[in-house]
Amino acid sequence: MKKMADSGQESQCVNMPDKTIASSVAMKVPLLDLKPQYAALRNEILPAIEAVLESQQLIGGPAVGQLEAAVAAYCGCAHGVGVSSGTDALLCALMGLDIGPGAEVITTPYTFFATAGSIMRAGAKPVFVDIELRTLNIDPERISAAVTSRTRAIMPVHLFGQMADMDPIMAIAARHGLAVIEDAAQSIGAKYNGRPSGSIGTVGALSFFPTKNLGGAGDGGMMVTSDDALAHRLAILRNHGMEPKYHYQWIGGNFRLDTLQAAYLLVKLKHLEEWSARRRANADLYLQRLAGCDGVTCPYTSPANQTIFNQFVIRSPRRDQLKAHLATHGVSTEIYYPLSLHEQPCFKSLGYRRGDFPHSEAAADQSLALPIYPELTATQIHYVADTILAFFS
Repeated sequence: MKKMADSGQESQCVNMPDKTIASSVAMKVPLLDLKPQYAALRNEILPAIEAVLESQQLIGGPAVGQLEAAVAAYCGCAHGVGVSSGTDALLCALMGLDIGPGAEVITTPYTFFATAGSIMRAGAKPVFVDIELRTLNIDPERISAAVTSRTRAIMPVHLFGQMADMDPIMAIAARHGLAVIEDAAQSIGAKYNGRPSGSIGTVGALSFFPTKNLGGAGDGGMMVTSDDALAHRLAILRNHGMEPKYHYQWIGGNFRLDTLQAAYLLVKLKHLEEWSARRRANADLYLQRLAGCDGVTCPYTSPANQTIFNQFVIRSPRRDQLKAHLATHGVSTEIYYPLSLHEQPCFKSLGYRRGDFPHSEAAADQSLALPIYPELTATQIHYVADTILAFFS
């Protein structure tokens, strides 16, 4: 991996654009195209959906239990509890662990809003810890200093498909008696020292949003755990806290996973390993093509990890100009995320300010996601790489 050039210096790229490809007709390269994947599975998906409609078991149908068992096994956990979204998976997990008013949860400021938003919605306080700039995940070496007498949990995020450094995180949690909620929304299928995402902490939260590696036909999510008692409680809480019918020991929510979503996801789950392998192959090609370019820093994968590249995120001090250049040449990109959570207006009450988390702020200023979806062709990847190399040369 090459270091980024200083923002005030000219960047030189050793790996120059391929003249054959660079001189070819400009093409459109979307950030994500879900249509080819659906087209390939259409003859499997439509009968599965039709079977649910014919049964009219639209809530709590058998497909939900089948998906829960299959995803739990895939994640190396004893139980899966399907819910309405990845956000609700985080919220329900917090509720299931009795984490609410007066409690603190340590997490990262460089993540999607739902991570800290779910903590606030539960009534607890998010306590941010800066990230490692190489992996963009929470820095375990900074966590211990953030633990107080009010800390109840750590919520690491496995960002962009790569798991956080879980061994030291689990050691800190054990030392202080804390729960660990893995925000695995972007990382189903990823592994850390051979252990699947979601299986290491107390509970893992998955998302089936359509853009995820295992994406549904709308919102959906799941909690995975090997704690029998917790799994039982989570299953009750997702249905208003009701057990038995119309009797309520706890106040839960309407977090149920629709049967139609479960049937759709059961079809797609069979192909997930193949899709993840294609994403890694696409990432390898990007890494080869961009290796000599000092204008960008490519994603770093820790030796302990097998990533699934939910996103392929490069960094550049000239990010905004590069994004505009790519757009001019038909390449769609996205900024994940343009502002760290500690700088978002809705979290102003937490008392953080610019400069508190410099690595997170640098990532927000420099990160740019390139197309990485499984159906992306080598020709498209070469075109994206050539367009980047041309910009810096």
